[in-house]
Parts: sequence; C-alpha cells; structure tokens
Amino acid sequence: MKSAELKGLVLSGGRGTRLRPLTYTAAKQLVPVANRPILYYVLDNLSEAGIHDVGMIISPETGNAIQDAVEDGSRWGIKVQYILQNEPLGLAHAVKVARAFLGMSPFLMYLGDNLIGSGIRGFCDSFEKSNADATILLKEVSNPSSFGIAEVNGEGQVLRLVEKPREPRSNLALVGIYFFSSKIHEAIDRIRPSPRGELEITDAIQELLEQGRNVLSHQLDGWWLDTGKKDDLLTANSVVLDEWVKRQLVGEVDGESQVSGRVRLGKGSKVIRSTIRGPVVIGDNVQVEGSFIGPFTSIGNGCRILSSVMEHCVLLENARIENVDRLEDSLVGKGSSVIRNRGSHQAYRLMIGDDSEVLV
Repeated sequence: MKSAELKGLVLSGGRGTRLRPLTYTAAKQLVPVANRPILYYVLDNLSEAGIHDVGMIISPETGNAIQDAVEDGSRWGIKVQYILQNEPLGLAHAVKVARAFLGMSPFLMYLGDNLIGSGIRGFCDSFEKSNADATILLKEVSNPSSFGIAEVNGEGQVLRLVEKPREPRSNLALVGIYFFSSKIHEAIDRIRPSPRGELEITDAIQELLEQGRNVLSHQLDGWWLDTGKKDDLLTANSVVLDEWVKRQLVGEVDGESQVSGRVRLGKGSKVIRSTIRGPVVIGDNVQVEGSFIGPFTSIGNGCRILSSVMEHCVLLENARIENVDRLEDSLVGKGSSVIRNRGSHQAYRLMIGDDSEVLV
C-alpha cells in the first residue's frame, strides 16, 4: 500500500446527548476547545499525516452546521465528501453507509470528538508497512468498565475485545482512531446489532480475530481525551491551553490591567482594569472590564465579562458574564448571560445552552 491510498473516515454524526443542552443547538464536534472546534484538531491531524481524501459522516440534525464549518476541506489541503447517516446506529454502521466512498481502499476511521496529544503519521506508516487488517490505538484508563477494552500479547497483537466489560481483564481502552483494510466490510456484514441496537466496531474487529485475521495495536504515550461530556470537555480545554497556547496580545490592554503568562488576546478585544492569568485564550471583540480571568479559560468572540471572577471555564461566542463573584468549571453556550443582580457572594458551576439567561 502507498500512503496516498489511505483514505480518512471522520465520524461527525450522532446526537451528542451527553453534552446537552449545548447539543440541542450545535454539533458536539463543533464545541470549541481553546476557541477552536474539536473537529478542526482532527482535520489538522489527518492533513499532517498526508491523508487528503476524507469522508465525513454527518447526521440530519447537525450535518448542515458541520458542512458550513468545514466546507470542502481545502483550508486543510484535503477533499471532503459528506456522507449522511440517517440514524446513529453504531460505528460499524457508519462504515457500512460509507462503503461506496471507501471502496476497497484501506482507511483510517477517526471519531470527530476525540483529541490526542500527538500526530498520527507514525501510526499511518506502521499500518501501511504491516500485513494487518486492523490496527487499534490503546490507552491505559482507570475505569475500564466504561470503555471498549482490548486484551493484547507482548507483541501488541490483539487477542480479544470486549465492549464495556463488567469484570475487565485489561485496562487498555480503545482510542477513537482505527485503521482498517477492506476486510472490515466482510466482518461488519457478519455481525448483528448489540443489545443497545447498534452495530459495534468492537464486534467487527472481534469478528476479524475469529476469522484468523491479524489485528495489531499501539499504546499511546501521550494524552487522549473523549470530549463527550462537560467535565471531559473542560479537561480537554485545560490540556490544550497548557500545552499549545503561546502568548500573543493583539487586542488592547490598559495601564491598570495585568496580563501574565501565556495569554492570547484577539483583535478588537479590550482588557480594562482587569487581571488575566494564563493560560487563557480570548477571542476577537471581547470586553473584559473590572474582572479577574484565571487559568484554563477560553472566551469566544464577542463575549462581555464585567465585574466578575472566573477560571477553568469555556464561554462560547457572545456570552455575557456580569457581577458574578466566582464562576468556575463552567460551560456557557452562545449568546447566553449569567448576571448577578443581588444576594450573597457565591461560587457557581454551570452548564447552560445557547441563548439562555441566568439571573442570580
């Protein structure tokens, strides 16, 4: 195989039920981490690995938003073809509906809400040089019963896969990045829906094993984050800010303000009589006045933060925070407001969807 033949399949469908209420109005893959949609980091990785022919699985509910955000993929130097999955019937079902796009090509399947702290070119090269019909990426986890788990031998060959085992015999979880030869299609044709009504990719890989096919694995040395829930998303935001943000002050900072550490301040933004302590990312046309912005906070374009204290938060575009004594560990949707008019001093932890208002 040549690397140019390896196609990409990015899964950007699903309903994102674990991130509601945000995902009532937005795709979970477009929720920002460090002010960039999660999906953009996935496309960065594919492009840097030399994969340029990409199928994008979308759902009826959020497909238009995904297409508006990614367009034809040319800004990443890739070509994107959109593939509609009418119902979220499992990862293996997504491969099934993409069969016309994939043909007989080997491919990389990448879940559009997963982030890893490394590139994937080395894994691509290793897969192409192997005779494997599947290669999976694994990461040690402390709660293996919550994941698909792999049992492997000393050479990295996969012996058995179990989806969310009650009594796990391994702590190696499957990361949302998989490599397959065309043999996976035959395996998917042989499996049946799981008790939850989905075609599970773990069952398809297990079918490969039972047919005597070679399934290899690599363990990730760096971090891996599934951003499907609020706390996971806040953790991902913190990790990306900590590792990737550099100091860049494009907006205005007045003489009464202090900005320390790795802070990125966008154009048209103003910091007035405030303290900002990085790592922090602030988008364009943001006003921060009489406030303290603590570490691990991302503030989207057009936000207003007035007379408030916050840290470890993600604010989406045009959110407004006013007179809040302390906001922490919070996720605030687009166009939403959190305003304290009166009452005692309190700390708040919130997750509110788009266009909401919280008066306290």
